[in-house]
Amino acid sequence: MSTLTINAGSSSLRFTLFDEKLKEIYKGHIDAIGQPHCHFRRYFADGTETKSKIKAKNHTDAIAYAIKQLEDKEIKKVAHRIVHGGEKFSKPLKLNALTIRQLERISSLAPLHNPANLSAAKAARKALKKAKHYAIFDTAFHSTIEEKAYLYGLPYELYKKQGIRRYGFHGTSHKYLAKETARILKKKNLKLITCHIGNGVSIAAIKNGVCLDTSMGFTPLEGPMMGTRSGSIDPAIIFHLAKKKSLKSIEHMLQHESGFKGLSGISSDIRKLRSRSKSPGTQRSFEVFSYQMAKIIMSYFTTLGGPPDAIIFSAGIGQNGHYLRKRISNYLKPFGLNLDQAKNNKVTESQTWHQISKAKSNIKALVIPTDEALQMARELQ
Repeated sequence: MSTLTINAGSSSLRFTLFDEKLKEIYKGHIDAIGQPHCHFRRYFADGTETKSKIKAKNHTDAIAYAIKQLEDKEIKKVAHRIVHGGEKFSKPLKLNALTIRQLERISSLAPLHNPANLSAAKAARKALKKAKHYAIFDTAFHSTIEEKAYLYGLPYELYKKQGIRRYGFHGTSHKYLAKETARILKKKNLKLITCHIGNGVSIAAIKNGVCLDTSMGFTPLEGPMMGTRSGSIDPAIIFHLAKKKSLKSIEHMLQHESGFKGLSGISSDIRKLRSRSKSPGTQRSFEVFSYQMAKIIMSYFTTLGGPPDAIIFSAGIGQNGHYLRKRISNYLKPFGLNLDQAKNNKVTESQTWHQISKAKSNIKALVIPTDEALQMARELQ
């Protein structure tokens, strides 16, 4: 009985098919949906890929193309990534006309993500009528966060009436990393700090498999600076800028022109920044980012009741950016993290995990590739 996972972005569609033993059968990615340069990539187990130009005007077209690639497969279950479940949805939710309407009512909490997620889900339900479809929520893993961690210092009625609170995102990734770390270390009761470092960045404090706190908040804008997102800033900066700029332009700046892109003045692409490692912009952005990461990680020592057993680095930058892992780890050395520089430098993009801390380090440091698609499929077992 195969399980298909679908992760739809505003202009992209990632899909992975697993067999009944959760072995990956097929993996594809459609990008630039609605654009003339729309293309499809198929990924193979040996690390190779093929790329071809296709036509997909919308998510309905993209879903149709994806399913055509799988037409000889019997798909029984489909797991759809839905970014925001609000407070109500914290477990896999079977999708039908009623539950989709319920999710549409909370789309205002994630206007950049949920509509695209639901558009793909609707198209897939029509195309795969015999399969059972489920929503897997990015916010679900963080639903265990206590009130003291999720409330902001705002009028309480804003939380009660409008749901303004910390929700957290990348939950599927953090849950996968917590489970993988427990498997690798052969220990269930662990204090962990997981760092998902891609174009978006989030950190989570996890104790015995339960999330206690996370860096993203009401939206994915909160936390350390990211590829193009500012991360947490003094909110009064917005009022200051609003004297000369529109709120729409300020929001665009915070979401798309800040972070590594804005601070470096070069690019949001870490590879480009790394190729200009001596540039003041690169040095400035790397140092600010590493310092912010270390500050948040250290704050979670309090959350966990002491130093963690392990700190996990994952996602594109977390797996490949040894130079950033080194900077972050150097701040944490006085508190028990002793990085093995040689091991850290050797880690490149890999499908296997690596320990990059020294054997006698009080805090272990691991690099573990995340697999959100696999975790989504696991949720339906």
